[in-house]
Amino acid sequence: MRLIVCLKPVPDPKHWNKLRLDPETKTLVRAGVPAVINPLDKKALEAALRLREAHGGEVIVLSMAPPEAAPVLREALAMGADRAVVLSDRAAAGSDTLATAHILAGAVRKIGDFDLILCGDETIDGGTAQVSAQLAEFLDLPNLMHVSDIQAGPEGPLTVRSLIEQGSLLVEIAPPAVLAVAKEINEPRYVTLMNILQAEQKEIAVWSLADLCLSEPCVGLQGSPTQMADLFAPQRTRRAEMLAGEPREMARQLADRLHRLGYC
Repeated sequence: MRLIVCLKPVPDPKHWNKLRLDPETKTLVRAGVPAVINPLDKKALEAALRLREAHGGEVIVLSMAPPEAAPVLREALAMGADRAVVLSDRAAAGSDTLATAHILAGAVRKIGDFDLILCGDETIDGGTAQVSAQLAEFLDLPNLMHVSDIQAGPEGPLTVRSLIEQGSLLVEIAPPAVLAVAKEINEPRYVTLMNILQAEQKEIAVWSLADLCLSEPCVGLQGSPTQMADLFAPQRTRRAEMLAGEPREMARQLADRLHRLGYC
């Protein structure tokens, strides 16, 4: 099987106190904040590695990221991915989900034949849960989200379990397809020192937008139909009122205030 895993470097949650938004572009300023593999993308990579171990083939990590994200991709290679492709172009900065999916689709076409594209359901820095469906639409492929299990035989369709409210769906889907995984699918493997050393010998190909021959120029902030309109800090109008008296009297006053405010 040839499996492509879409992987996004995201700001390390341990350093979210350092994040800020650009007041002009209204986009996240990531400079100076360490990056990690988006947690659900890491689970998508683990699912791909298990499928390769069971059926053979190749796992390719695909990411749209700046050059400084190389250590994140090296971690993916240390987990067991065979090679990585990173789309790094300043013109892609500020892309919304639609522009991102458009660029990723161009990269997938350049990679060539594949059986599955695996993504995480959503990312912790955006949380839109849109890219996998948009990517599938650009590639004219079936898409299934909230995937908690993937079973593949030697031939024929895949058996995929997709979580829904109050249960799950068991679906047969013929590759190629785009699957987005849920947190329930697995626990990613630990990376050993030997894995890290071996990852240094694996290929990370760097492509620009010029390498993709995109049919439409909908990339970057200017080519994104979804943009933040404004950014402001909400004004807080809370006030505190101190109650005085004996405990029984303060309790009576509090109950009276809550009743007049409609809480009881």
